[in-house]
Amino acid sequence: MQKPARTLLTLLLVVSSLGCIAGAPDVRSRSVLVWDRAEGRELFARGADQAVPIASITKLMTALVVLDARQPLDERLKVTAQDRIRGRGGASRIPVGAVLTRADLLRLALMSSENLAANVLGRNYPGGKPAFIRAMNARAVQLGMSRSRFVDPAGLSGSNVASARDVSRLVMAASQHPRIREFSTAERHAVALGKRQLEFRNTDSLVRDPGWEVVVQKTGFLTEAGKCLALQARIQGRDVVIVLLNSWGKYTRVADARRIRKWMESRAGG
Repeated sequence: MQKPARTLLTLLLVVSSLGCIAGAPDVRSRSVLVWDRAEGRELFARGADQAVPIASITKLMTALVVLDARQPLDERLKVTAQDRIRGRGGASRIPVGAVLTRADLLRLALMSSENLAANVLGRNYPGGKPAFIRAMNARAVQLGMSRSRFVDPAGLSGSNVASARDVSRLVMAASQHPRIREFSTAERHAVALGKRQLEFRNTDSLVRDPGWEVVVQKTGFLTEAGKCLALQARIQGRDVVIVLLNSWGKYTRVADARRIRKWMESRAGG
């Protein structure tokens, strides 16, 4: 009599487990958080409290620190040899000697993930890049990002880490700034470099999708971090924060965001 009972119990546990899986979005990213801002509650999480490399999502913190310092956005800054990045992430269409406004540099860092632009912003902070990095970490503490650490303004180091829950706090803070909202969601931006006009495009295809209302966003990629995406969007009239870290495959992070949206829509419809 005990054996059938154990078998029935095992079957019930399996069915229960399948029900939980069926009720979750089918996402492939390793660290995920979906947060409903209006209700202040978590809709879905997986590995959301693990500190992992976040790559260029770092640039949202870079933007916050620049704007917190109230440095003039129309100030023209010169790109120097000191700003050049050697090794991975060093390729840039901005030449040494170029002069750009702080607003242009901030826009390129957020929109097209320009690493050189982020470095110039850090170097031109009061006290230089060391002071800038200290300000990044202090801002993280202020936001309650307890599993975060920043060591460079571009996000090229695998030592720039945060949990998905930390990143959600960063996204929500960034969304309070009109400039970050505007710059991070622009589809493209052209800058004048001498007699040339160079056009840069957004690294996030969702900003060009008419079906999405993206409020603020940032993509990222490093070998250590995989593909990353953090955004706040209006979905069914609700402000929703989606954080996707350590995703592999060229299109997986965007596909995961779409799957989460479909999952939310199906829940509402049910």
